[in-house]
Amino acid sequence: MDALLELIAVRHGESVANAAFAEAARAGREDVGITSRDADVPLSPLGERQSAALGRWVATRPDPPDLVASSPYRRARQTTDAVLDALAATGDRRPELSVDERLRDRELGVLEMLTLPAIVRRFPDEDERRRRQGLLYWRPAGGESMMDVALRVRAFLADLGREPSRRVLVVTHDTVVLMLRYVLERLTEDNLTDVAPVLNGGVTRWGLHDGRLRLASYNDTGHLA
Repeated sequence: MDALLELIAVRHGESVANAAFAEAARAGREDVGITSRDADVPLSPLGERQSAALGRWVATRPDPPDLVASSPYRRARQTTDAVLDALAATGDRRPELSVDERLRDRELGVLEMLTLPAIVRRFPDEDERRRRQGLLYWRPAGGESMMDVALRVRAFLADLGREPSRRVLVVTHDTVVLMLRYVLERLTEDNLTDVAPVLNGGVTRWGLHDGRLRLASYNDTGHLA
């Protein structure tokens, strides 16, 4: 991975689930009203605008990506398509596209599409395990821990490291961005608890410095203004 010139990771634009969870929290509701599986959740209208803005930002950078790697989930693919469309409009060479299942969102098993109040009420034992096992190691029934996601991230980065001198854009999800930071920056569990949540459309960038990828910016949303 140290052979990469630059790695940019972006969380997809706002999804209809992101909007529904925020609205449920404001209204004090447990149910977000989404019955589809997580992989099929699309962008919201705001997410579409955020993705278009992200595409314009990528297309105007002096060094466009050589590879765009995307989660297979619908909201990430829609965000990726907006970036690729913006790059194509410039007339420059279209970057290689890789849809990689290792970049998918964290799987929450029986807790998928449940708000925290719903988890506390319906699955009190899971909530107790969450509190006891902590941020990195809690694995909900049928789902993944953040450490499970970190294993996927390590394998993805190892494959990238076999292709030197490339600039890579990753379109993914909040937990994957956090685990990229965890792996690349050798963070601890305590470090992660101090990291601000990853924003929709937020850009995190690492650049090559002294033979290593080092964090240059985190959660930048200036391009969305």
